[in-house]
Amino acid sequence: MRHIILIAHDIRSAHNVGALLRTAECLGVQHVYFTGYTPYPAADDDERLPHIAAKLTKQIEKTSLGTEEMVPWSHEADISALLKLLRQDGFRILALEQDPESVSLQDVRATEKTALLIGREVEGIAPELLKQCDGIIEIPQFGKKESLNVVQATAIALYHFTTL
Repeated sequence: MRHIILIAHDIRSAHNVGALLRTAECLGVQHVYFTGYTPYPAADDDERLPHIAAKLTKQIEKTSLGTEEMVPWSHEADISALLKLLRQDGFRILALEQDPESVSLQDVRATEKTALLIGREVEGIAPELLKQCDGIIEIPQFGKKESLNVVQATAIALYHFTTL
């Protein structure tokens, strides 16, 4: 069985976070890590002010439809340490990003342990994080805009990984 995890780094929108959790649950993702300034649901050991955690949780729940209770998730303060730990655990870390070094998604298969890193909705994944990944993958696009919402792009990549 493949182990696919998702790392959501610096995702601004709580609604996108909820949709990512829903997508992750539907596609059998084993764990979602929230890093950087990505909002995340309230947790027992939450260090945020209670009213902030409650507000963000309410926003996430609008699109997660309860999947925040179904998908294992955690918030990690140090993404570099997380990536190092995952690599030591045997995960291949792939960034989903448009980049001159990227490989087309259709040419990539998930390994036994694959971690998918997604990033900022507008600016994308920072170059220093891309350097810490084992590869960069890109979804071929044929329109003039050549841009997808972070949740749509993640769903396409995860579906590809779970079906091939």
